[in-house]
Amino acid sequence: MKLKWLAVLVVALVALCSTKSFAADKPDPNFYIYLCFGQSNMEGYPRIEPQDRVGADDRFQVLQAVDAPRLQREKGKWYPANAPLCRQDTGVCPADYFGRTLEANLPKNIRIGVVNVSVAGTGIELFQKEAYQNYLTTLPQSKAFIKNISRQYDNNPYQYLVDMGKLAQKDGVIKGVLLHQGESNTGDKEWPTKIKGIYENLLKDLDLQAKDTPLLVGELVNADEHGSCASMNAIIDKINETIPTAYSISSSKCPGRGDGLHFSPAGYREFGKRYAVKELELLGVKTDKLVDPTTQPATQPATQPAGQ
Repeated sequence: MKLKWLAVLVVALVALCSTKSFAADKPDPNFYIYLCFGQSNMEGYPRIEPQDRVGADDRFQVLQAVDAPRLQREKGKWYPANAPLCRQDTGVCPADYFGRTLEANLPKNIRIGVVNVSVAGTGIELFQKEAYQNYLTTLPQSKAFIKNISRQYDNNPYQYLVDMGKLAQKDGVIKGVLLHQGESNTGDKEWPTKIKGIYENLLKDLDLQAKDTPLLVGELVNADEHGSCASMNAIIDKINETIPTAYSISSSKCPGRGDGLHFSPAGYREFGKRYAVKELELLGVKTDKLVDPTTQPATQPATQPAGQ
């Protein structure tokens, strides 16, 4: 009789433990995840200042997309989001201070995660399902570095981003997409349509709804910083006409590096904060008195996002 009751007790404990494990394995609705893609400015042009390597805590994390042994990070694992957030040889990027600004201005129970799959110098065609193979095979030798980077993403950066997104969805909820690309497509009037196709594919492949997953698209280095491709901003600024849930982010007065193409670390910090301000607005947070993570420590804000 005692053995029978013991067996019943063991079965009950196993069932209880299984239930707890299942609950713990559910995605956390308070873990807000953002997919990031583009070319070199979303990678982060190599240069990181001391303040960019520290400060992120468990509320802001990066899902490492490729192994980064020098950073002691492994592909597919979450880490505190200190720069770099793309590959180990990249620099500060807009996602850095996008995440830090969200962390500083959302309630303490909200965590932020980013996934960054970007390729320096690439045209947007590399992220198109129907075009990426031809794009890679027809690249000139001068663009061989694009092939080298793409190999780290299994020669298919779009699918790699989707796969990382699915992995991230096991832990949290994808709340938006950040894009910075266009230098290699300057003057391409079909660019918004190409972006629309990529965005819609992401929504479909990750089972997302556009109304819940805005697309934030950054301008290129502005004319006020002598941007070589600043003319492309006129096309980027009309993205909302093609994608109703897409929003352009101004780069005006974001310091450039002086090469006409890339932002300085200070420029990335400011730019990232601007991405975050738009996302906070979309989340229903008042943005007139935001905590600036570059000038003061983060504190729990009084404002709760709409719908929380």
